[in-house]
Amino acid sequence: MTIHEDEAPAPATRFPALILFIVLVLGIGLTLGYLTAPAEWYRNLAKPGFTPPNWVFAPAWTLLYVLIAVAGWLTWRRDRDSRPMRLWWIQMVLNFCWSPIFFAAHLPGLALAIILALLATILAFIATAWRQDRTAALLFLPYAAWVSFANALNVGIWILN
Repeated sequence: MTIHEDEAPAPATRFPALILFIVLVLGIGLTLGYLTAPAEWYRNLAKPGFTPPNWVFAPAWTLLYVLIAVAGWLTWRRDRDSRPMRLWWIQMVLNFCWSPIFFAAHLPGLALAIILALLATILAFIATAWRQDRTAALLFLPYAAWVSFANALNVGIWILN
């Protein structure tokens, strides 16, 4: 279903959906981060010299999850059955799979495959959303940059260990 501007829900009915997107994405993301927080296994890994301190990750992901949620909400409002919306859901699944695979299962090689698929899906979302909703696409640019950096960290850890 495509929503045209003249058919868009009134602001009072739009914002509960935005809040729901933010609560779900941020809530699941931060819960997974808490449950799979780096422990002794991660501390003992050899890491690339460009690895940031651990305290950087929580604020970065908090901001990114809010941007991801807003982009998802915008895309959902425009067309719930669109290719960008399907890509948005796929990247969420991949995003939420990475931490348990890397930090809990201790499988950096499999995590690398997941993060490469995640990056490809993020870039596909940006490319397809660009034609329909530039704001949603632009909201994913910091996410693409961060996941590219996280990919380099994952590669470095995989090679060094």
